[in-house]
Amino acid sequence: MSPATPRAVFFDLDGTLVDSAPDLIAAVQGLCGELGAPPPDMQAVRKVVSAGGRAMLHKGLPGADDAMIDQWLPRFLDLYAAQMTVHTRLYDGMTEVLDLLHEHGIAWGIVTNKPGWLARPMLARMEFSVRCTALVTGDCLPVRKPDPAPLLRACELAKVDAAHSVFVGDDLRDVQTGHAAGIRTLVAGWGYLDGDDPHTWGADRVLDRPCALPSALGIDGGREQG
Repeated sequence: MSPATPRAVFFDLDGTLVDSAPDLIAAVQGLCGELGAPPPDMQAVRKVVSAGGRAMLHKGLPGADDAMIDQWLPRFLDLYAAQMTVHTRLYDGMTEVLDLLHEHGIAWGIVTNKPGWLARPMLARMEFSVRCTALVTGDCLPVRKPDPAPLLRACELAKVDAAHSVFVGDDLRDVQTGHAAGIRTLVAGWGYLDGDDPHTWGADRVLDRPCALPSALGIDGGREQG
């Protein structure tokens, strides 16, 4: 293992490890149908998936105020929970990345603002998280990203120092979290990105595909395969 190679890699979940947008958008569509509202702008909703349920509902139900969104959020989450792995999949190439991490003895984990009552069943149904060393969800601690505490907690669970870790995410908050924790941070340019330009976020590197991760982590001899 080279000096630049991390001992642990932590991933955001939605928009980084898995493409969950289709099932989240379907839940927004279902809620709009129940409310008698027009069908949502799917592209607008997709762009803000990483920003959470409230942001998605604001895009799907333009004109709704915060009180209305808070009222409808539980029903949206119920609709999503019932179908959250119908179309959700690991991004292409991510299975190979996780296999490479295992082969090189590098721990990996997940740090997400998604609540545990949604994240844990999702991972169990998708059956790819057997080797996951640390799972820190949005309700594990009193604070969430961009506070560094969840990421530092993941380091504790994986028994690695922050200085020897990498965090990969697709939202500005992920970069802010990495900076605050003193962890090298990579942007998943294949993710949702909140409609922003990730090159302005100040990450250590922006990657366009999961297959670029091994090279960025120093575990493939500098090769990127497409």
